[in-house]
Amino acid sequence: MNDNDNNVNTGRHVENKELIKNARNPVGELGHQILDRMNKSHESMAQWGVTHFDVKEDSKILDIGCGGGRNLERFAALVSGEGRVVGIDYSEVSVEKSIALNKEAIDNGIVNVLKESVSDMPFYDETFDIVTGFETIYFWPDVINDLKEVNRVLKKGGLVFFCNEAVYREGEMEKYDDLVELLDMKIYSEDVLRESLERTGFKDFKAFVNEENDWICITAIKI
Repeated sequence: MNDNDNNVNTGRHVENKELIKNARNPVGELGHQILDRMNKSHESMAQWGVTHFDVKEDSKILDIGCGGGRNLERFAALVSGEGRVVGIDYSEVSVEKSIALNKEAIDNGIVNVLKESVSDMPFYDETFDIVTGFETIYFWPDVINDLKEVNRVLKKGGLVFFCNEAVYREGEMEKYDDLVELLDMKIYSEDVLRESLERTGFKDFKAFVNEENDWICITAIKI
């Protein structure tokens, strides 16, 4: 097997294919490795992204696809009193990593981490003030159904937020072809995200693009 068989072009770098496969659903030792890396490599993007909305001390926050748990840790530092942070992920390794990173906040009743899917979440209607997804919407099984589920668990006037490293640009998507095929992922355009959110009960759609790094974040409000 030559190097081309072992590697994949992610659109940004050439990476080990078996490692990158774990970006979708981390498992085993490679899953641990990719999560450790994501916690570091996504940090600058996440710091930029969260400047586009406010977290209150009593906010109830759900992070979908919580991965290695760094964003749970970030939000836990911003809430107090009645504030709570919940993370879900369908990867057992991700849940383990998130629990390990946030053990103190979990012990203090601030953070909870569950092995669940966005498609059928175990929460009451109108539970959360904020729902976030960092680098995860690419992998959602049915984006319309799943956004309806996000809408269900958000309080009226609650905010949904997505932050992605891959910005859809017409005529410039070939660089992601190998990654899209490997991970069976979808990179949505701003227009598709706006339309999908409006179809599923959201308003006040806003998109913010970091041109230097090719990052995008989206916010919208539940009607």
